Amino acid sequence: MTGPAARRVDAVVLDLGNVLVRWHPDGAFTGVEATELAAWKDEVDFAAFNHAQDAGRTWADAVAHLEATAPHLAPLAARYVREYAGTLAGPVPGSHQLVTELRAAGVPVYGLTNWAADTYHHAEPAAPAIGLLLDVLVSGREGLAKPDPAIFRLAAARFALDPARTVFVDDVEANVTGARTAGFHGVVFTGTPALRTALAELGLPVARP
Repeated sequence: MTGPAARRVDAVVLDLGNVLVRWHPDGAFTGVEATELAAWKDEVDFAAFNHAQDAGRTWADAVAHLEATAPHLAPLAARYVREYAGTLAGPVPGSHQLVTELRAAGVPVYGLTNWAADTYHHAEPAAPAIGLLLDVLVSGREGLAKPDPAIFRLAAARFALDPARTVFVDDVEANVTGARTAGFHGVVFTGTPALRTALAELGLPVARP
């Protein structure tokens, strides 16, 4: 049997960073010595520091906090925001074609991204497939971030989705686990060809690689 009745899922929710658009934070620091950058990232605890902005803190507040508490760390944080466009290295190979194919087949495709509200405007220019999505839930605008299951429940409500009939795709396994906790199907992204196979196995009308 083929067609919607054979599908295990009816809708797709995609992470953006390193699923649709390549994100490499070091791209904001061209010319900074590698040892200096590594030391800064270690001392500021970059992953946790960046996550705070994904969860709703503005970058202006983040830089101001460093200026008040650890002023030697503030200049590179300010540079990261100023040079943010350099962190986005263009579309993930094959991603635009896949989103186009899904949308042409009538499959609703949405975005759910951990992204600071004040840098999100860089997203679509770097990966135009983002503009093909029906809607995108941006964590920094909501004050919630993956892998908190609450953000997946919010996405289901916002997009009027049945999690049991929706697949969520992310390159971070913990985020996929959060989605599964909220009742979604989950796929860990390792590349567009493997994603095509996973979506086809869920019954979605995409060509296998």
